[in-house]
Amino acid sequence: MSLSLHTLSFERRVGQLFCIGIPGPSVDDAAAELVEKVRPGAVCLFARNIREAGQTRDLLDDLRDRCSPAPLLTLDQEGGLVDRLRKIITPLPAANLFRDAEQAGRFGAIVADTVRTLGFNMDFAPVVDVINEDRETVTNGLFSRAFGVSAEEAAQSAGAFLENLQAGGVLGCAKHFPGLGASSVDSHEELPQVPISQDELRDVDLIPYQRLIERNLIHCIMVAHASFPNIGLQERAPDGKLLPSSLSRSFIDGLLRTDLKFDGLVITDDLEMGAIVKNYGIGEACVMAIEAGADMFAICADAGRVIEGYEAVAKAVQAGRVSEDRLDLSLERIAAAKALLQEPLPFDTQRLAELSDSVERLNDELRSGSAA
Repeated sequence: MSLSLHTLSFERRVGQLFCIGIPGPSVDDAAAELVEKVRPGAVCLFARNIREAGQTRDLLDDLRDRCSPAPLLTLDQEGGLVDRLRKIITPLPAANLFRDAEQAGRFGAIVADTVRTLGFNMDFAPVVDVINEDRETVTNGLFSRAFGVSAEEAAQSAGAFLENLQAGGVLGCAKHFPGLGASSVDSHEELPQVPISQDELRDVDLIPYQRLIERNLIHCIMVAHASFPNIGLQERAPDGKLLPSSLSRSFIDGLLRTDLKFDGLVITDDLEMGAIVKNYGIGEACVMAIEAGADMFAICADAGRVIEGYEAVAKAVQAGRVSEDRLDLSLERIAAAKALLQEPLPFDTQRLAELSDSVERLNDELRSGSAA
């Protein structure tokens, strides 16, 4: 399926660059006003939006009807600590519990069937950050969210999850580029400084991306808010502070697009995280992100910040700071990702119950250490 976004009005073209959140479990007046204003290219749901299966499907169908062309309808469904659907199905196991790629692949198939039945078409997963033995004691909130105990294991298991997720009709997103496995703080609170060397970045953190890009499995990558003071690519902002990788041309256009040859969709991690809002306004961060090579900006909580980012990007294009060609390049990547989307599966509570049972059996298998 081909899709062109170039014929949209200027305002709606800019809206395609935004992945937004809405406040509650339905499209209330405030959410409707926000969606109508921005016409976002993507909407991400969180626990605050998800109460039960039928309500979630109704919400996603409503959003699909209100946003044209069809939006990316996404969530963070990783399992373990990051499980948005625990009110609907049996809680999912964490990624670090899987012992091999075969189990991870089965997990990806279950997630795909579940989220597509609910009406989603994208999952911000898998995490491909590498937590090896040297990094297990680091406190960064990622330990249970990562597959395997080495770069190669992470690539194999995350790849199996991603392959089956996408075979099931749900677009995946590898995160958090270029790698947060060695960070010592959570980027939700402040900007992590990842104290690794150039060699460690190349030989550990980039391996999963290299392997999955070579296999043509990755269509979307989420870029982290992090700095790498020992890496030659690290840039500084005009005020001298270390520039986050999510706003860095060296990391996105240079390392990811030129060196790793990835030309798919690049989305920022949530720009409302402390690592960004404590140092940059949302509007300026959005403009810096597109200048760096990102295609979509996640702003997932505050409607005022969504509007601020939207208006800042529109003004930057109108003023010539961001060229029309640069805007069109991101629209082409967004269109290519959307062309991969599948229609939701029929809503089926019995099927969801069966999938919940499948999760319980998988949990039992992981607890017992037995084979399927």
